[in-house]
Amino acid sequence: MELSFANNRIAELRTDAHISQRQLAKEIGTSQANLSRWEKGIIAPSVLECWRLADYFGVSIDFLCGRKEY
Repeated sequence: MELSFANNRIAELRTDAHISQRQLAKEIGTSQANLSRWEKGIIAPSVLECWRLADYFGVSIDFLCGRKEY
């Protein structure tokens, strides 16, 4: 089952920032494997992980979750 949780937004933001999965995972305190699963839509990040991602990229959690633009 593929999740509809803005998995592509995470990959898009990371790619636009020119950082690797490993680098981003280290910055937000998760594993590269988890980050890969989020980007593939296998699992969704927790609320705390969404918060960390949104803060890191300077976007809202709504944007990260695909609800609206920045």
